[in-house]
Parts: sequence; structure tokens; C-alpha cells
Amino acid sequence: DTDGYVAITGRIKDMVIRGGENIYPREIEEFLYTHPDILDAQVIGVPDEKYGEELMVWIRLREGALELDAESLRAFCTGKLAHYKIPKYVHVVDEFPMTVTGKIRKIEMREQSLDLIGRG
Repeated sequence: DTDGYVAITGRIKDMVIRGGENIYPREIEEFLYTHPDILDAQVIGVPDEKYGEELMVWIRLREGALELDAESLRAFCTGKLAHYKIPKYVHVVDEFPMTVTGKIRKIEMREQSLDLIGRG
């Protein structure tokens, strides 16, 4: 706002706690939209033995975009996001799991992510 405060919107249950730091996925998602190849992004927390939770991003790429891996995404984020807000895992998809009413099913994404990172 005009006083320099930032208001975080989104569901509090979507907040990720990584190594004691509170991370709001919406903030990271909004930043990732600035990447020229990213059409949509959803950030979730996945279990991590060292930090409690680690960040994973599911990404939908723009048509014609090349594949985007974790290393190149981290390079894009470095220096622009705090190090603890940079996603460790990247999963590129054509579509996100959706409810019949068109809402993104983050619970299902978390469940699938456990298998993807070998913790399922």
C-alpha cells in the first residue's frame, strides 16, 4: 500500500514453513508469472527431513516454450527471491488437477508430489 506494507492474500493453510520461515506460495507464484515461458504456476510444500517442508512448483508452460527444469528455474529466481523461497522441485504439467467447479486441487497435487519426489 502507500505506507509500504504488503498484504498477502491466499489460504493460510497453503502457507509453507521451511526451516522456521513462513512462506506464502502466492508470492512466489506471482513472481514466477514474470518468467517468459511460464503460463501458470502453483507452489506447494512437500515434506523435507532437514527443513520440515520444501517448496515444489507445478508449472504450465506457454505454447512453444522449451522444457523448464529445476536448475534453470533456480537460476531465474536467484537474486530476485530470498534463497529460502526458491523452489527445490519443479514439475511441468499440461494441466493441474481440478475440481468439477474449476478450482485447483492442491491436496491432490501434494499427494502426487510425494510420489514424484520419492516420499510416497
